[in-house]
Amino acid sequence: MEARRDVFQAIADPTRRKIIGLLANNNQNLNSISENFNMSRQAISLHVKILEECNLIKVQQKGRERICEVQLEKLNEVYEWTDQFKVFWTNKLKALKEVVEQQENTTKLSKNKSKL
Repeated sequence: MEARRDVFQAIADPTRRKIIGLLANNNQNLNSISENFNMSRQAISLHVKILEECNLIKVQQKGRERICEVQLEKLNEVYEWTDQFKVFWTNKLKALKEVVEQQENTTKLSKNKSKL
């Protein structure tokens, strides 16, 4: 039984991230996407299939071509998950800034007292 894929697995691979980036600018067929990589069209098709399974792209048959269109809404899952760390690190960095500023003020006071 194959494991269910999710958006995090999809974006873990640099090739898939680049495909998403390419499609963010405009819809492309598989051949156009393949031209941007040094790998077989079959390998690109596999990456596209994974992105499609994760609902990050939609593939539509138009005549003989398969046109890929990015679905960026699904990336909201990634944003929401990483945003919690943004809040955490912003608070930590603010606290660090305060400590450094207090240390600098203490050092300045010490220097001014020694001049007197």
